[in-house]
Amino acid sequence: MPWDNVLGVAVITGLVGLAILIVLWPGKKHGKRLLERWGVAEPDAAEVELAVRYLKRRRLWYPWLFLAIPPLLGDGGTGTILATLLLGGLIAELLAQRPARGPRREAELAPRTLLGIVPAWILVLGGLAAAGSLLHLGLTAQWKLLAVAAGTALVSAAITLLAVRRPAVGAARADLALRCRSARVAVGLGIGACTAVGWPVGDFGSFLAVVAGLTAFLAVTAPAKRLPAAA
Repeated sequence: MPWDNVLGVAVITGLVGLAILIVLWPGKKHGKRLLERWGVAEPDAAEVELAVRYLKRRRLWYPWLFLAIPPLLGDGGTGTILATLLLGGLIAELLAQRPARGPRREAELAPRTLLGIVPAWILVLGGLAAAGSLLHLGLTAQWKLLAVAAGTALVSAAITLLAVRRPAVGAARADLALRCRSARVAVGLGIGACTAVGWPVGDFGSFLAVVAGLTAFLAVTAPAKRLPAAA
């Protein structure tokens, strides 16, 4: 891609990221709404503060990632945008692996498991989306997009596993709700990105794949109405 086009993509996507940051910069109302949507009834002040910190840790990175990643990949399409959101989630989860300052909640007697955070059907949908995308791109010799799809799938899996193993912080129910959200959104973004990258619009088959991917994305990222029984 010519340098002037790269610069243009960088400016546009950077402005998009900045707009997202400004419009969606979280406050107490956002934190409370997030917890309630993910099964935490009447969250207290400490739980809301935990949710606000969770949101800030993710959204802070959006402008910089939107500025850098799409130009590097030479694309500002939907798949690249979703992959950029995934990278923001990965950075946030990596930072969350650090031990929390101050008093920490005691560890649960039953350790967290992957299936205790993410239902099996969600993992199956994520695996099918990634496998279908990689197979299609490999058969059609689209190697650059194949690398992007593979990286997207790996990042999605990494976020999911990091959400399971990160140190426990705050009240158990809020901690569990945020873990579930991280993992499910990561798998959903992975499905959306792999579908968009692996099946570019161009024929009826691609259209059906995109519709299926969008349906799976909406199903996976829908907020949980109640927390898993393990909570």
